[in-house]
Amino acid sequence: MTIPRSRICLMLNKDAEAAATFYAQTFPDSAIESVQRAPADNPSGRAGEVLIVEFTVLGIPCIGVNGGPYFQHSEAFSFQIATETQEETDAYWNAIVSNGGQESQCGWCKDKWGVSWQITPRTLTEAMAAGGAQAKRAFAAMMQMKKIDVAAIDAARKGGAASS
Repeated sequence: MTIPRSRICLMLNKDAEAAATFYAQTFPDSAIESVQRAPADNPSGRAGEVLIVEFTVLGIPCIGVNGGPYFQHSEAFSFQIATETQEETDAYWNAIVSNGGQESQCGWCKDKWGVSWQITPRTLTEAMAAGGAQAKRAFAAMMQMKKIDVAAIDAARKGGAASS
């Protein structure tokens, strides 16, 4: 096994394997590489319980550590998923939210483990990068949304109605 030079470490309570399994089943280019068990009792578990899960999410190397309830996730860290279509946006959003997650604003949602996700259609990113009036209209439209409505963003980019 090759250890990546850099990877994201997610501290979870006791669900690292369940979270990694969900990510591997939900996102392309995602997989579990290894599951390591605690060699001895520790503050967050017992010997033999899952301690570390090495996995990838959309090709990004990650490690999940069952560290107990001591550390909580916040929106200060999120995975951003660039989507091409409304169908793709809906699929990822719905997978996260319907699996015990929760909706937030502006294309953000949180999975049941507390990890934040930005499900961001490329049209929104392109509008923001264009700047000027196009960015302002797309931004105003986005501020009214939870899950991003691609058609509404496209309409706002063109100067049409900006509500969803």
